[in-house]
Amino acid sequence: MAFHPPGFEQRAIATPLGVMAYFTNLGTLPTPPSSIPLIFLHSLGGGSSAYEWSRFYPAFAAEHPIIAPDLVGWGQSTHPQRTYSPEDYFTQFAALLEAFSTPPPVVFASSLTAGLLVRFAIQHPDRLRMLMLVCPSGYSDFGESYAQSLSAQLVRIPSLDQGIYSLGAANSTAIRSFMERFLFAQPRRITDEMVAAYLASAQQPNAAYSALASLRGDLCFDLTRYLPQLTVPTVMLWGENAWFSTLSRGKRLAALNPKAIQDFHVIPDAGVLPHLEVPAMAIAPIQAHLTQLRAM
Repeated sequence: MAFHPPGFEQRAIATPLGVMAYFTNLGTLPTPPSSIPLIFLHSLGGGSSAYEWSRFYPAFAAEHPIIAPDLVGWGQSTHPQRTYSPEDYFTQFAALLEAFSTPPPVVFASSLTAGLLVRFAIQHPDRLRMLMLVCPSGYSDFGESYAQSLSAQLVRIPSLDQGIYSLGAANSTAIRSFMERFLFAQPRRITDEMVAAYLASAQQPNAAYSALASLRGDLCFDLTRYLPQLTVPTVMLWGENAWFSTLSRGKRLAALNPKAIQDFHVIPDAGVLPHLEVPAMAIAPIQAHLTQLRAM
């Protein structure tokens, strides 16, 4: 709770994989005038949780119901000991939409989670009002597969995987270093609170299971195979200096489906998580889209 903004409380729903905790303004702040829920889905790297969106979603709480979950296996949700697959995340998306489906929500997601959400949206277009995707990726896009990288191969060695997680993801030095090298464009923007929030999530019992699935490449797929099939109206945001999914790759992805992808916003001087690194710059373009949506 210490890592989330005031005015939001933690609740939980049951899913087939376990209990999913989420933060919401429902019942804590004045009733928003719009009934369209906004759901915020975090990325799937070591230490990820709903905290990733905590500097972003308060900007919309006066107008919309807010749902910011820790996906199962992450944050303060249940951490089952299992080998995670894309289908596990589709199951969680379905559980969320079952709980918060009236009217169909606008769903925000980042990175690999955003790529998985595209696949889900293709199968269930009527359950989603709009997608807001930050640097979506399948990490095997355009024939360049992370799963074939040396780091992914090393994590697949049973005797090494837990040690790699402990040394590379479950301590504050490793978390800060990873954020500096790969997540943020400007290391000076990383705060002690950010590191502490990621560390608290990474050190939850059994947190390694979900993180190692990502590190091994178990969830990787080629997003280019799916994106042309998307019909749900979609807006993309891309950090100008995103490292994992570069801006040039983002533009190539968007060009695959100009009908569904209605807008593409570049966030200057930002990395792969602009909503955490420079939230004000990421909020501005989204406000315009949601204002237009409310007027419809």
